Amino acid sequence: MSTRKQRGTALRPRHTTAAARATRARGNAGEPSVDFEASTPYDDYVGTRTLHGLLRTITDRPAEPAFLVISQVMELLFGLLRVEFQRAQAQLRADDLDGALASLHRATSHVQTLNGSWASLDWLTPAEFNGFRDDLGEASGFQSYMYRHVEFLLGLKSETLIRPHHSVPDVYAELQQALHAPSVYDDVLAFLARRGLLAVDAAARDYAAEYVARPEVEAMWASIYAAPRPTDPVYLLAEQLTELADEFGTWRYRHVVAVKRSMGAKAGSGGSSGLAWLIRSMEREVFPELWSARTMV
Repeated sequence: MSTRKQRGTALRPRHTTAAARATRARGNAGEPSVDFEASTPYDDYVGTRTLHGLLRTITDRPAEPAFLVISQVMELLFGLLRVEFQRAQAQLRADDLDGALASLHRATSHVQTLNGSWASLDWLTPAEFNGFRDDLGEASGFQSYMYRHVEFLLGLKSETLIRPHHSVPDVYAELQQALHAPSVYDDVLAFLARRGLLAVDAAARDYAAEYVARPEVEAMWASIYAAPRPTDPVYLLAEQLTELADEFGTWRYRHVVAVKRSMGAKAGSGGSSGLAWLIRSMEREVFPELWSARTMV
């Protein structure tokens, strides 16, 4: 009988140790194990059959598989970003700045991976996209609830943008909670207020509203950048947030370029003006005072 344990709907690989691995390698004369009772532990852990089963195209057009898979890859990365952002928030609330910096650094790397994903669609021309676009109906990346959650965690709040999900109660409730909860930046400012770098009331606001730049926050960042010390943890935090915002801005810009290349200024599939709507969305700034403070230094 298999000793692998069930966790939810996925099998958990059997726990092992360094000593057990060394013994197995000697017993295999250095070759990998090839005999398993059922599926391989790798398949069980990664869920490969589930993942590959999701490549369900709706046309036979050669461009569609890449479009679908890259969309799925981006969704997985959005979920990973949510994990990292929420972990960073918990660490900030516990005054664990080192842990939060590590989480934000990982998140920045994940956004860089998102940026690289666009390369797999750079070749998509209008004619190739038109080959399957009509079959997508009203399906649009605008409707990604996980991307919306990521935006909310970055402070880009909008009650209107959760309305497409009102018919899916668990998703809608999750987004409602995220809408009214602090963003990563809110937790950063609360952390800095506890350290005496900001007045406590400077960190307070209506969390459901999109973040608006404030002079006192700008002045704080400007003071840090006026005499930067590479070993100052708050300076390191400022730079990590700036790098994250920079990479996220690059992702939005690459999205705009991808749309320009594949469909130009046509109306969007989800009912928007398409390119013009994306450009307006791209102009919403993440962590605004970290950018404006540079003018004051």
